[in-house]
Amino acid sequence: MRFLNSNTKTLANQIVKLITVITTVGLITSVLYSCGQKQRGPNEIYIGTIAGPESELLKTAQEIAKQKYDLTIKVIDFEDYNTPNTALAEGSIDANMFQHQKYLDFVIANKKFEIQSIGKTFIYPMGGYSKKYSTIGQLPEKAIIAIPNDPSNGERALRLLAEANLISLSSPQDQHPIGLKNITTNPKQFVFKELDAAQLPRALEDVDLAIINTNYAIPAGLKPKRDALIIESNRSAYANIVAVRTKEVDELKYQQLMNALNSPEVLDKANTLFDGQVLPAWK
Repeated sequence: MRFLNSNTKTLANQIVKLITVITTVGLITSVLYSCGQKQRGPNEIYIGTIAGPESELLKTAQEIAKQKYDLTIKVIDFEDYNTPNTALAEGSIDANMFQHQKYLDFVIANKKFEIQSIGKTFIYPMGGYSKKYSTIGQLPEKAIIAIPNDPSNGERALRLLAEANLISLSSPQDQHPIGLKNITTNPKQFVFKELDAAQLPRALEDVDLAIINTNYAIPAGLKPKRDALIIESNRSAYANIVAVRTKEVDELKYQQLMNALNSPEVLDKANTLFDGQVLPAWK
């Protein structure tokens, strides 16, 4: 290096520093990735959910689990329905709480994930909301109806519309998923718009009716019992569940997690968050 001039030496030093930075960043990234994949201890659970009211429920469950079982629960928030199951299957989290059994069945059938339910939590009734009309009978011909674009919740929305006698569906109850192709009668020639479930509250200004999951309706200021023009009944088959990896279903910490989630304290919190409109599915 003694034959290099000062400019060349400066350039060489900068290259060495750059290589050092790149190497360091790579090591940090590797460490963070491995931390995300590591196996938690017998008293520790990383659980994923959709950001919003269910996060608040988990905070209450955190306290109960810590007090009764010395169980540490870390809540990981997600923004969409697709990521939590992938994160669970890959080991980034240990459990998730955001979906119903029909949605999980659909994911497993398509992704072949080795995950399964360990118990039920609440029924959050799906509802149809409108900024333009106050009753479902006011919907005009060719009204635009927005529904979730994921197959499971899309089916759920169509079944709700069918129960309200707005459309008819061809497929029997035991065939899934049901989609727009299964609509056999549509007397008012409704136009359907499929959107990501999280976008539906924001779409209310642009459509005549939007079918929205309660966990997205509540943060948008919508209360199912007060605002929904049509709403699921307590006969709904769409109870939310907790899922874990199949090989870990018998671990004690997951039974303790379910005990905390099915506790009177969490039920009270759910009634507060959802204005008394949730139903405990474990009873």
